Amino acid sequence: MNLLWLIPMFPLLSAVLLIVTAGRLPKQLVAILGAGSVGAAAVCVALLANDFFADGQIRELTLWTWIALDNFTPGISFYVDGLTVVMMSVITGVGFLIHLYSLEFMADDESFSRYFAYMNLFVAAMLLLVMADNLLLLYLGWEGVGVCSYLLVGFWYRDPNNGKAARKAFVVTRVGDVAMALGLFLLFTELGTLDIQPLMAAANNQWQVGDTLPILATALLLGGAVGKSAQLPLQTWLPDAMAGPTPVSALIHAATMVTAGVYLIARTHELFLLAPPTMMAVAWVGLLTLLLAAFAALAQNDIKRILAYSTISQIGYMFLAMGVGAFSAGIFHLMTHAFFKALLFLAAGAIIHCLHHEHDILRMGGLRKRLPVVFASFLIGSAALAALPFTSGFYSKDAILLSAWLTADIGPILWLGGLLGALLTAIYSFRLVFIVFFGHANTEPDRQPGLKMSIPLILLCVLAAIGGWINIPLTEVFASPPSDHSLIAHSVEYIGIATPLLGLLIAYLLFLSRAMSIAKLTESTAGQAIQGFLRSGWRFDALYHYTLVWPFVGIARLCKNEPVDQIYNAIVCTLKWFHRRLIIVQNGELRWYATTMVFGIVIFVAMILRHSL
Repeated sequence: MNLLWLIPMFPLLSAVLLIVTAGRLPKQLVAILGAGSVGAAAVCVALLANDFFADGQIRELTLWTWIALDNFTPGISFYVDGLTVVMMSVITGVGFLIHLYSLEFMADDESFSRYFAYMNLFVAAMLLLVMADNLLLLYLGWEGVGVCSYLLVGFWYRDPNNGKAARKAFVVTRVGDVAMALGLFLLFTELGTLDIQPLMAAANNQWQVGDTLPILATALLLGGAVGKSAQLPLQTWLPDAMAGPTPVSALIHAATMVTAGVYLIARTHELFLLAPPTMMAVAWVGLLTLLLAAFAALAQNDIKRILAYSTISQIGYMFLAMGVGAFSAGIFHLMTHAFFKALLFLAAGAIIHCLHHEHDILRMGGLRKRLPVVFASFLIGSAALAALPFTSGFYSKDAILLSAWLTADIGPILWLGGLLGALLTAIYSFRLVFIVFFGHANTEPDRQPGLKMSIPLILLCVLAAIGGWINIPLTEVFASPPSDHSLIAHSVEYIGIATPLLGLLIAYLLFLSRAMSIAKLTESTAGQAIQGFLRSGWRFDALYHYTLVWPFVGIARLCKNEPVDQIYNAIVCTLKWFHRRLIIVQNGELRWYATTMVFGIVIFVAMILRHSL
């Protein structure tokens, strides 16, 4: 029980200390504080998880009452069940490996201390988000990770493009955050509490399935989820967020922050079950997002942007699982995705680190023997991402697709869409592998990854390979999904197994053996237009620029010269005119000062005498 408060406290205290010292600590001590604090939190989580597996008892701890206002008394309180254990394990376990990797990746950066301060603060905020027992405390962690994301995306702030990407991430996610805040206001107004467990009980007692209020409340919560998890229509910020250091992408934009929306839906799943239209909206948002992002990933040449669109697509699978009620499968995929996507991002970071900061995959090639550890990491990570049989991604994605098939009425449509996404995922994953690691070497590496980078890669390789065998404790949190052992269900599973293998074969024929060629298509005018359209992310940025940004800027320019401003500007101009006249007397000549003083005294005395007479 006493371990609970220590878990977020370790990284939080480290972040505060690093911020207060402002880079004055020795680099070795910064490394110990930065990585060691997350490692200590991971040890506490491991001990807590061991106890939880032993007795299955829910842990609750209230440190103090945060606000006391009439009957509204939210506390700094923690609630740990199976879902919390899974999330804490991912955040601290994968987070520690990324921090360890960062010790080498960021070793030469002048802002080494500032980097770990931000990273530790992010881990603390994310832990607060998943451990909170009330939605107000969850929202504090929710906003905390948003601020840390802004700081880390724009970490190299001297480049204006990085600052622009950070602002874009902050502003776009704020749209969703406002929707979520409105949802919390509605829930508190109608149910009188924001404590999660009493809230769920009150919702089930007061509302019926399909009532208007739960549909409206869950729709607003969904708005927050799509913003934080980069789903349609708020997915545009994530590809640009790759401007930050690569370990940041691995931690925030692959393993933790972008899964916060999935966690929110899972944590409030009883509320969503009262709103079938919202559940269906979640499923469709996930399906459309995973397909849109998968097509976009096929056209990218920047190694990190490929992985960014892949992240959007895989979170789409998690939303699809949530929408069809397969909550356990969605959280299972969240965990396995954290393993293989963190592995892929860190492997990409190693390539960038060793290849003179090169990002374009078309300028790489032939790295299979030059960077063997990175090659093995990419091969295993890509296999898990593509859900090849017996990898971690295979077990979680297969469970999602089967659950989609079993969904009433539109199950086959959702299943076919997810299957198409799986095919595309296998193609773009191994397109990346074959172009980067095979063929002619266009850029020679100038170094090899050291132990601090290699050890996390090796450990994540193991997790990405066997993570599907981990038994996560969710049976008490979510109801067991329906099962189907019919011949059709088995056929669906076999098709799900065959689809990624077909994608691998297509990628091999197109990008390695060159037995198939699409050069005529890609080099044609229509092909170039399609590639440009997909590479831009389906032109969503342009759409938002012309429909939202440009009109807003135009209105702001019109309001810039409104009459009220003219009145204030006239006052300022008058004061400036008097000021320019008065400074003429300030000429530095003492005789002039004495004369004007005497003249003023004479006038003053004359006025007094005149008044007295």
